Amino acid sequence: MKRILIGIATLSLLPASVFTEDAAPENRKVFQFEQQKAAGKDIRKIVFIGDAGTHGGKGNHEFMAGSMLLARQLHDAYPNVHAVVHSSRNWPKDLTHADAIVVSLNHGRRAAKDPNIAKATERGAGFMAMHYGVEVNKGVEGNNYLKWMGGYFEVRWSVNPWWTPNFKEFTEHETTRGVKPFSIRDEWYYHMRFVEDMKGVTPVLSDLPPLKTIHGGGKQTSGRGGNPDVWKAVSEGNRQHLAWAYNRQDGGRGFGFTGLHLHKNLGNDSFRTILLNGVAWVTGLKIPSNGVASKTPTAAELNKIIDESRAAIKAGK
Repeated sequence: MKRILIGIATLSLLPASVFTEDAAPENRKVFQFEQQKAAGKDIRKIVFIGDAGTHGGKGNHEFMAGSMLLARQLHDAYPNVHAVVHSSRNWPKDLTHADAIVVSLNHGRRAAKDPNIAKATERGAGFMAMHYGVEVNKGVEGNNYLKWMGGYFEVRWSVNPWWTPNFKEFTEHETTRGVKPFSIRDEWYYHMRFVEDMKGVTPVLSDLPPLKTIHGGGKQTSGRGGNPDVWKAVSEGNRQHLAWAYNRQDGGRGFGFTGLHLHKNLGNDSFRTILLNGVAWVTGLKIPSNGVASKTPTAAELNKIIDESRAAIKAGK
């Protein structure tokens, strides 16, 4: 089923804060799962799934908190959107209503094997994965990710170094609207396994990593550190794609984003805009010429939403 693009004009005024549940619209809060299902066909329904676990100290792999922030900012930008956030401990059992599924997980295997996600994408729902959520196992899981979003992190092919890319130029695409040149340190995965000839794939964020980000000097292969293929690609000057958009053959859309180990990076306007644009795009929403509008969160607000997310996980959300 092909989606019809639905959208609204960018809001000229943003509220003072959109980061707390109290500030959210009464009928569009991120944990109102049943209300989302009951909403009319004029409401676009986005389902985020964020991992309940973290990876390191506070501020690392805060996927529930990041999902909550993005969902609330989408509510602010689009009155015709209701986004909900499930933790991996409250995995959604019904996705028949979802227009898009967005996952940020400590490994994407569960999403890749979920028959409900498969059925949703088959009827045209968008699919997006962020950071460790882009990694799945080669075989059935990888084939599903190739089908849903055109690429994935493949062990012994892809690498996951910490580095600071410099994004200077962007492909002209809806997901790059409003994005300005930026440079930010993160655990940026690269050398993704893409569909053959990258058919349907549009690179969104690309840069040439330094060779020092690859272990083994091109002679050794490790799970995520390096291998001869990635060494050859970077040595030959092939820019690596760290985010991409995918037009599926069935008319659906996918989006992959390899950054977001660090929650604080959501305070960077261009970093955050790419993510908001990506979610909007896979959902079939119209993206304004300046990108999805959003308020820049302060460090205190980013920290507060981590605390809120942990309380929500504890409460079974």
